[in-house]
Amino acid sequence: MRLLITGGAGFIGSAFVRLALQENWVGRLVNLDKLTYAGNLENLSSVENDPRYRFVQGDICDTAQVIALIEEEKPDAIVHFAAESHVDRSILGPAAFVETNVKGTFSMLEAARATRLARFLHVSTDEVYGSIDEPHDADEEYPLKASSPYSASKAGSDLLALSYYTTFKMAVTVTRASNNYGPFQFPEKLIPLMISNALEGKPLPIYGDGMQVRDWLFVDDHCRAIWAALTKGAAGQIYNVGGSRALPNRAVVEMILEAVGQPSSLMTTVADRPGHDRRYAITTEKLEKATGWKALVPFEQGLAETIQWYRDNTAWIARVRSGDYQAYYTKNYQSR
Repeated sequence: MRLLITGGAGFIGSAFVRLALQENWVGRLVNLDKLTYAGNLENLSSVENDPRYRFVQGDICDTAQVIALIEEEKPDAIVHFAAESHVDRSILGPAAFVETNVKGTFSMLEAARATRLARFLHVSTDEVYGSIDEPHDADEEYPLKASSPYSASKAGSDLLALSYYTTFKMAVTVTRASNNYGPFQFPEKLIPLMISNALEGKPLPIYGDGMQVRDWLFVDDHCRAIWAALTKGAAGQIYNVGGSRALPNRAVVEMILEAVGQPSSLMTTVADRPGHDRRYAITTEKLEKATGWKALVPFEQGLAETIQWYRDNTAWIARVRSGDYQAYYTKNYQSR
């Protein structure tokens, strides 16, 4: 298969690129990424010389560029990861989220339609369901109740993508994943932020009482789910992807502190996020029945591997925090 990936320099996208090449899922993989603050080509240094792989810096909102790239590379499918994804940033500046997540998805869909691309997989989030009261878990028919500009922009892009299946008969599939974690994650999300702070003995900021519940999914399990949905899932369908391990944020932070040998006194309460969803919970039965996929990495194992990766890659953390990682593109690609 020949794939065009958007946002492949981000956390989940880069994990998919590495795994797709490692597992020989593809004969050709083209990665289109704008390289915003969360796009880090260092995450792909292990594959940058693979003859099956090509990186292209570009903007998904530039429909003409996307069409030209599709016509040049002739991919069999698009896997659309590119998105602004941090809830806190969406509260501070919603405009970028509407631009990238809604307009960018529209641009990609139009490019796919114009070139009669065979397959389009849109990667989304369980946050579109909003906060879910116990004991319920959201299936794919659960009402959308987005709480933040981020989740609202993703809900809008989901509906837009599905409309192209209904109206234009495009083979569009949507996946909605729970909270991802693993190596190479930008240290602004809960787990990498808490790990990096704990390793340095810095305070760990906890929103409110810290009892917000999230389902945790190891990033490689998510990538395998995307591949399963792309190759075995049906067009016009939504598939939830979860790790089936729901935990309060405070419990996750306590596990991190214990693993790195730091006291719980490092946890510091800060004012809660506006509109903070209390509980996310999804069922993955539909994906499992349709494709045979199951999450393989238990949370304790995945967390231990992630903590060890951050222990071993303190220089990566320092470059990300300082912004020095952004020089990698110029250093590595300017002569190519």
